[in-house]
Amino acid sequence: MASNAILTEACSQLAGACEVQQRFLQYDAPEFTTLHYSAECRQLGEVGGDCYDFIPLPNHQLAMAIGDASGKGVAAALMIASVQSSLRTAALFTGGDALAVVAAVNRQAHASSVAGRYATLFYGVFDGWTRTLQYVNAGHNPPMVIRRDGSVLWLETGGVPVGMFAESVYAEGAVQLEPGDAVVAYTDGVIEALNSSGEEWGAEGLWKSVAKNREGSAEQVVSAIFDAMEEYADGCQTDDATVAVLRVF
Repeated sequence: MASNAILTEACSQLAGACEVQQRFLQYDAPEFTTLHYSAECRQLGEVGGDCYDFIPLPNHQLAMAIGDASGKGVAAALMIASVQSSLRTAALFTGGDALAVVAAVNRQAHASSVAGRYATLFYGVFDGWTRTLQYVNAGHNPPMVIRRDGSVLWLETGGVPVGMFAESVYAEGAVQLEPGDAVVAYTDGVIEALNSSGEEWGAEGLWKSVAKNREGSAEQVVSAIFDAMEEYADGCQTDDATVAVLRVF
């Protein structure tokens, strides 16, 4: 009887964690005449270590974030929930300052996590008037900017993952976006998808799927990426996979 009660309580706590995490993956941000945006997270288990966010900011700006906690399961889910919570809090006060936001998230992640736990994080601020994207890449897979002519720019500027060191120093990058460009951010579960021969889909596979569909809406691009990834891996997912897309007009 005692073991059943413990199991019931554990299941209840897991369900609660799932609900909290799903709420974090919901966003209600304004429309932009110069931008469409969309994201999706497909978790391997009941809870996962990936996150994304879109946060409306003053002065016609939109913050975009994507992150991936080290490890798997509940520990990774707790880490990424802490990161996303501190991210939203920091964005309320200094959201337009990408460096300040990432530095604040890093300090909080380091203070609240156990040794050896960290999370990669990409945080960017899109200006709807100028179509510029200011960003900090904290150890995350570099998002790709796919230009209208098919050329690719990688958003790499930043520093180490958040939570590693209390006083990590970050650099800020900037890119001028043009109508027709697409910004594609992703976690490693996307590009590390494996086919039956054990070969990774890779950034090239991701790029090809976007190149074929970049005239579509942001939602259509996200769906096309997951469709292509799942076809390559024959529906066998081995890690949490998250994609966030900005389509510039």
